[in-house]
Amino acid sequence: MSEKRSSKGGEIPQMHNLDAIDRKIIAALHQNSRISYTDLGTQIGLSRVAVQARINALSEKGVIERFTVVINPGMVGLQVSAFFNVDVEPQFLDQVAEKLDEEPAVTSLYHMTGPSTLHMHGIFADMEEMEQFLLEKLYKMPGIVKVESQLLLKRYKSRMGMRL
Repeated sequence: MSEKRSSKGGEIPQMHNLDAIDRKIIAALHQNSRISYTDLGTQIGLSRVAVQARINALSEKGVIERFTVVINPGMVGLQVSAFFNVDVEPQFLDQVAEKLDEEPAVTSLYHMTGPSTLHMHGIFADMEEMEQFLLEKLYKMPGIVKVESQLLLKRYKSRMGMRL
């Protein structure tokens, strides 16, 4: 797989299974996933039907996993954003991950290398809600060895999905 890299972030890497048009479609959708097929077609020089067919094919191949909306947590009353490093005994890893996946406050969850087994992000209405989550849910899960948390002070950049 050969890739183009740009420190400016403007170029899209060459992907072995995507042609130039697919990459243009994905870049446009990344900027605005609500763009109409007609407007997207005009932007990249394809018909509405061709754009729709390409997006459907990208979805069927699993290149596009889903379309979603990004909500500003503060605007809906979620004031506390925290990152957690959770050390879990290996035999409990899947069980803990499955339970955490069901928690509405947990926005992302990753199995990591290094000192932490799970890296997790959560958003809470306030410190009391976060404390309740920790005391009543996380700390009570079998296999939890250690939990470290860091509170987010200011968000400079947040990206959903990945940059191509």
